Amino acid sequence: MDIAIGRELGDFLRSRRARIQPEEVGLPGHGRRRVPGLRREEVAQLAGVSVDYYIRLEQGRGPSVSDAVLDAIGRVLRLDDTEQEYLRRVARPAARRASAGRRESAGGPAVQKVRPGLRLLLDTIDKAPAFVLGRRMDVLAWNGLADAVVGFSQMAPEDRNMPRQVFLEPRARELYLDWSAVAAETVAHLRLYAGNHPQDEQLGALVGELSLGSEDFRRLWADHQVKEKSYGAKRLMHSVVGELDMPYETLTVPGESGQMLVVYTPEPGSQTEERLKLLASWAAPAVV
Repeated sequence: MDIAIGRELGDFLRSRRARIQPEEVGLPGHGRRRVPGLRREEVAQLAGVSVDYYIRLEQGRGPSVSDAVLDAIGRVLRLDDTEQEYLRRVARPAARRASAGRRESAGGPAVQKVRPGLRLLLDTIDKAPAFVLGRRMDVLAWNGLADAVVGFSQMAPEDRNMPRQVFLEPRARELYLDWSAVAAETVAHLRLYAGNHPQDEQLGALVGELSLGSEDFRRLWADHQVKEKSYGAKRLMHSVVGELDMPYETLTVPGESGQMLVVYTPEPGSQTEERLKLLASWAAPAVV
């Protein structure tokens, strides 16, 4: 197993062991422990595998592992569906490389393009901020209202990336009132992307840049949380209209690998909706 991939798998399993106390799974606590959470031998016992097998798996030295074993480990570590899928991918680097290779030969990852129909769709969404994310959460296109809220057109093209904006743009901590939650969600989705795209060299460069530029990013990246970007809510502070309470929905773009359409959906009749109408009255209508 590749050293870097083995480290990724081991780091993930250790982070999940650390969050579960022995008492939670019916084991005695044995007093104080050198490190928090379950020991490797305890995970092995509960999952029904040998201690040596589990240790080799966590060190990235194990053989190809079956679904049954991964499911058993997932149950012990109380992984949710997203975490379980992430575990399957990082535990099987050969399959992961093959899948990534098929995607690259089919047309990526060199250039990310937004098809004309999707750009037209963005233009027709005139009552809500909407934008398209690509690989590594690069911002590929947006409508006028999203630009009025976030200011994508004011960013240099290379800075149009959500992790860069959240961690390296000083204004981000003022824009996102719940910055800590936004930061954690952003890293968790980027970590999930990393598990699905082990050969993305641009991702490695992005993680290196963010690690050098942000202590918060380094801490969150090391925590190994993984999460789908599906739906939720953000509170933003706009410099002109004030606070915006913004639920959002994220939709996978059919036929475009790695692209997602994000639409903020303010409550009808809310103060946020009225404030967005004010922004829309002077927002540029063009989509980039």
